Amino acid sequence: MTFLEKLRLRWQTSQSLLCVGLDPDPARMPASLAGDPHPIATFCCEIVDATAAHACAFKPQFAYFAACGAEDQLQIVLDHIRNHHGDIPVVLDAKRGDIGPTATQYAREAFDRYGADAVTINPYMGTDSVTPYLAWADRGVFVLCRTSNPGGDDLQSLMIAGTRPPEAVYERVAGLSAGPWNAGGQVGLVVGATYPAELARVRALAPLLPLLVPGIGAQGGDIEATVAAGLDARGAGLLINSSRAILYAGGGPDYARAAGKAARETAEAIGAARRRVLQQRR
Repeated sequence: MTFLEKLRLRWQTSQSLLCVGLDPDPARMPASLAGDPHPIATFCCEIVDATAAHACAFKPQFAYFAACGAEDQLQIVLDHIRNHHGDIPVVLDAKRGDIGPTATQYAREAFDRYGADAVTINPYMGTDSVTPYLAWADRGVFVLCRTSNPGGDDLQSLMIAGTRPPEAVYERVAGLSAGPWNAGGQVGLVVGATYPAELARVRALAPLLPLLVPGIGAQGGDIEATVAAGLDARGAGLLINSSRAILYAGGGPDYARAAGKAARETAEAIGAARRRVLQQRR
């Protein structure tokens, strides 16, 4: 089963568009984990178990593990997801951005070492920074397109000289991702919920691509606007990510229960918005 097939099946069976981000910050983790030999892994695995019923995907953020020298704990978390929630795809959020043999090694890290179903990458170096990942025909690649941070305007919204009609950098990325880069049907795009107008434009340029959408929850993106702008013709097509608002919904020993509740409420809010949008389209 390819990544896209697995994702579509999960959308169907879970009826959820919520992607749960795993950004484990030891400074924010509960004191009850202080004596645990693998506190990051324990924290994340319990979050996974508590939120799995409400998730279409999990998105571990590589830097949060690597900064603590906890790559072994990332492996524990990924093995746990595969063994206990194997129908839920995993997007390794690494945002790699190199070319040639180096990009191939990053792809090996994501797909062979960690067994991720998909990975996020930075396309700043063009086609050469995307192609090496496509050698893994059953895996997915989410290309950064219009990110949720304010600084994205520094480059992503710049207009490309000489294009007719006028085209911004993020629009060119969307067009390439929906066109030549996606010959094998492996590519998706990262588009922030904080820019719903641009999200709608990306959906128009890439009507069939899955969109990984960070920015709701702690970053303040609007769920209703996100769903209205990004839902595809099948009524899916979105992985709407929430990390901190779910992970740290509770700071005590019942943190996993609090995270499960936050994930359920977020998934229900997304589902309600989805139903309204589909009703409006009829």
